[in-house]
Parts: sequence; structure tokens; C-alpha cells
Amino acid sequence: MDILNALVAFLNFVFVPAFGYGCQLALGALGVTLIFAVLRFSSFAHGDTMAFGTVMAIGFTYVLQANGITFGPLPTALLALPFAILCTALMLLGTDRLVYRFYRKKRVDPIIVTIASVGVMFVMNGINRLIPWGGVEEINFADGSRFLMEAAAFKEMTGLKEGLAIKTTTAVTVVTAALCVAALFWFLQKTRTGKSMRAFSDNEDLALLSGINPERVVQVTWIIVAALATIAGVLYGLDKSYRPFVYFQLLLPIFSAAVVGGLGSPLGAIAGGFVIAFSEVMVTYAWKKVAGYLFPADWLGDGLLQLLSTDYKVAVSFAILLLVLLVKPTGLFKGK
Repeated sequence: MDILNALVAFLNFVFVPAFGYGCQLALGALGVTLIFAVLRFSSFAHGDTMAFGTVMAIGFTYVLQANGITFGPLPTALLALPFAILCTALMLLGTDRLVYRFYRKKRVDPIIVTIASVGVMFVMNGINRLIPWGGVEEINFADGSRFLMEAAAFKEMTGLKEGLAIKTTTAVTVVTAALCVAALFWFLQKTRTGKSMRAFSDNEDLALLSGINPERVVQVTWIIVAALATIAGVLYGLDKSYRPFVYFQLLLPIFSAAVVGGLGSPLGAIAGGFVIAFSEVMVTYAWKKVAGYLFPADWLGDGLLQLLSTDYKVAVSFAILLLVLLVKPTGLFKGK
């Protein structure tokens, strides 16, 4: 029975939160890896793109709620997603036209475009803070049913001491991420535009000789990136909360996920997202509760059996990123 309680505690405090977080990082890393694979630069503005998409979703959520429109037990923000994606896509297409297209036509080194994206990041960060319904304060915009499964109901059903609670936002995150990944891979593998994007990514000059329109490929890429960034940002905001600076901090775990999986590899981005998420949660979790079911109390001492404080989650991502760059720079799936 103690082993079952330890397993439930592990699922409740480690596996379920890490799996949901991994889905969010995977969607964010997919956007980063698409930009790198097709447009050939690393966009440091991706975290603030996620924040912009999220704050747009918050605005449309407020409008829907003010008109009495909700999504029942599910968050109303899901209904606002298409409108937020449209706003984010227009913003990214406008940024490409104002900034990135100039460098693309000059065929400059990717590092120059990457530095330009840092400037875009600071501008977007300021815009996100200036949006009236956004600002810098924490915003909780999740509504509907809070839990898909409550801990007390699980205890009553199983007779165990430990309860398993699954938040509605976590379940929504997993299902939405699975649908997005399936739709993205279908698009890249089966559609003519998706095949054009893959050809452009593999060999730009040969793709141009084949009659592929590069501007169309670029536009479609930004629209997909806008969708992935907005969905990832909204899912993260529903699960935790919205603050612009938090999304800025998410940039490191997202880049770490993309590099760990293999920069430029969509499958690698997904795998890297889960590697980073589980590493962060497992290293910063206090294991005494789980260990208390498995070992005698006098073996455990007074500590929390926690390797690092939760304040150092970003340090875990940074350490993994450095390790991968030193040992295997191409990542798990042999990216670029």
C-alpha cells in the first residue's frame, strides 16, 4: 500500500505537472525550431511572441465573458484562441516586412538577423507591458471547472492516503498539444505547402529552381509560428498565470528544449521539451513526501530531499543546454 501511495504522490507532484509543462515547452520549441529550419535564424523574440498572443487571448476572453459567452467547464480562452492567433500572425507578418525581410534580401549572416531579433524582443516586451488589459501585474484568466479529478474523490475511490488531482488546464494542455502536433506533422508531410517548406529548409537554392515561391513559404511559416506561440502561451497562462516577464524567462527553457532535441528537428523539439520539463521538476521537487512511504522516517533526516530550490529551475535548463552543447551539439535527433 505504501508503494502505491508513493506512486500516486509521484504522479501528483512530479509526473502530471511535468508532463503538462513539457507539452507547453514542446509547442514553444516547435516554433523556435521552425523559424531556425525554414528562416535560418534563432528568434530571441519568441518568448515575447508567446506573451503577445496570450495577452490578445486575454482581451478576447474578457470580451466573450462580458457578452455572456463561456465554454462551460472548459476555459473561455480556448474560444478566444482563433482571434488571438490572427492578431499574432498579423503582428509577425508585419515584423517580418519591417525588419527581417530587409536582412533576408541582403542574404546577411544568420547571426545578424538573430541580433535584430533581440531588438524586436525588447520592442515587443514594451508593447506587451503597454497593452491596457495586460500590464505588468499577474493575471489569472482561467475559468470553468478547476479540476478534472479532485484529490478527495480519488482518495475515496481508491482508499489510499494520497490523492491524485488533475487540473482541467493540464488535461486541456495535453489534448490541445497532441492535436497541434498531429496537425503540424500532417501539414508538413501531406500538403503541397508543407512539402515546399521542407524543401526550402533542406536546400533553398534548389527549392527556388523548382519554382517554389520563397515569400509564400516565409509567410506560411510565420503564420504557423504565430499559432504555435499563441497556443503555447495561452496554455501556460491558463496553467500558471500571465505576466510578461515570466514569458521572457521561458525563452531559456524553450531554447534548451530545441537544442537538446536537435535544433531544426520538429521531433527533437517535442522530445527536448519533455527532457527539460522533467529535469526541472525532478531536480527542484522535495522528495521527502514520496520517500516517506518507501523508507523508515529515521533514515530521511530533517531535510526536504530537494536538490535545488524551485528558484533555480532556470539554472537546470541552462546546465542541460551547456552540457548538450559541449557533448553533443546536434542534440538527440541530430539537428543543425
